[in-house]
Amino acid sequence: MRMFLDILLIITSLLLVLLVLLHRAKGGGLSSLFGGGVQSSLSGSTVVEKNLDRITIFTGVVWVIAILGIGLEIKFA
Repeated sequence: MRMFLDILLIITSLLLVLLVLLHRAKGGGLSSLFGGGVQSSLSGSTVVEKNLDRITIFTGVVWVIAILGIGLEIKFA
């Protein structure tokens, strides 16, 4: 179980870094490299940005659950 949680934590950590970098900042961010800058200037919030937000939140929740699981396993093992 500990190995699974460690691998899950590493994968979600890397995925969170990537997803946060893909978000559009005020200056454009890395999402403008993939064509997001053109669409985001035309409209306030696109479907792609909303889905990116949902995926980022879901990944963050999984990351927190993995950390709590590792902490509980350390405490009670």
